[in-house]
Amino acid sequence: MEKLKPRTLSGFMELLPAPQQKFERMLEILRKNFALYGFTPIDTPIIESAEILLAKGGGETEKQIYRFQKGDSDLALRFDHTVPLAKYVALHENELCFPFRRYAIGKVYRGERAQRGRFREFYQADIDIIGDGKLSVVNEAEIPSIIYKVFSEFGLKRFCISVNNRKILNGFYAMLGLTEKSGDIMRTVDKLDKIGPDKVRVILVEDIGLSEQDAGEILRFIAIRGTNAEVLGRLEAYRGRDEAFDTGLDELTTVTKYLAAFGVPEENFAVDLTIARGLDYYTGTVYETRMLDHPEIGAICAGGRYDNLAEYYSDRSLPGVGVAIGLTRLFYVLDEQGMLNPDLLTAPADVLLLPMTDDFTAAVELATRFRNAGLRTQIYSEQKKFKAKMTYADKLGIPYVVFLGEDEIAQGTCSVKDLRTGQQVSLSPDEAVELIRKGISELNKGSVILEK
Repeated sequence: MEKLKPRTLSGFMELLPAPQQKFERMLEILRKNFALYGFTPIDTPIIESAEILLAKGGGETEKQIYRFQKGDSDLALRFDHTVPLAKYVALHENELCFPFRRYAIGKVYRGERAQRGRFREFYQADIDIIGDGKLSVVNEAEIPSIIYKVFSEFGLKRFCISVNNRKILNGFYAMLGLTEKSGDIMRTVDKLDKIGPDKVRVILVEDIGLSEQDAGEILRFIAIRGTNAEVLGRLEAYRGRDEAFDTGLDELTTVTKYLAAFGVPEENFAVDLTIARGLDYYTGTVYETRMLDHPEIGAICAGGRYDNLAEYYSDRSLPGVGVAIGLTRLFYVLDEQGMLNPDLLTAPADVLLLPMTDDFTAAVELATRFRNAGLRTQIYSEQKKFKAKMTYADKLGIPYVVFLGEDEIAQGTCSVKDLRTGQQVSLSPDEAVELIRKGISELNKGSVILEK
């Protein structure tokens, strides 16, 4: 039989066990912090009816979606967690308690061109708050404060959460008489960091049909820079010319005030008028997070406020705000930049138990005792030479090896060896548990990411 060549499809990521452990650590940090802020986990189907996913996608979504027929069903793979959330909330609106705070961590699919750091299948981690009829703007400040806490616990320090409000942008375009083209303008402006202001100007003029004067006004407006207070102060000069603009400015000012109250340092968030977000469903506050020392990576987290996402499924007003982390992309670029902690404990076990007798009963009992104490324990039961057993522990990075021979069994002890220091001691099972537990606790103190 001809053998098939094993391969991973382009745009899909498979990790070896050690980096997978680091990835899992990031997932643990996310779940812990999302729960800390009162979010509950839900999981929507990977496959949805195509009409559900395309109802409010907009922009490039329809080009990127994985869509297929199965019998008479028109199906598609979810491209994010937000659109399925709208369906979920509309379907269960009478069973949920509002404001509904949920998180979702799972794979999503986008059929874009695979390239370094861009995947077709990737993990996305979302948090969203859904209101019933109304949703306080305070929530729009709390969401990025959670991102600050998560990224800080990952080990990131030099990152910035950029904040803007689409009502400000829509209001400004209305001042220029460009309301009908505002969606196209925002999708173009959203590409500023990728293609630069000159190409944005060309698209605005040649493709969207703006005058050179209007294109110049827009580029000057979004180029407003300074401290958060200075940017907000300059925006005050436009107040009174458009109602939507004024509302957006009030909301942005409030979000900025509460972000500070939530404990986010000013060096980690900034008012940035270039942030628009390409998806059509955002209606108010929008966010993007970038690493300051690696602007080439682009946004590692983004989201915002949406008021009409459930309108295709329900007459009930269900406004929301949320943010998503492209976890696979973030992990890939951190690994590529050499920023993942090489000393992080990635072993599948805390201790490898080596029986030195033919009868494994005592070893099995000791392993059970270790596991009941919370220690991840493997028993090496293969008939290999001693050197091979130690090599196995070393390759997996297991920090402790426990030997259990006839002498230890007779004395009610075990021999514990710390493979990092080479130190070996004879201890009672309870003493061994405490020694190993303390050592593992120290090893687990390291963060996933080490900034250079």
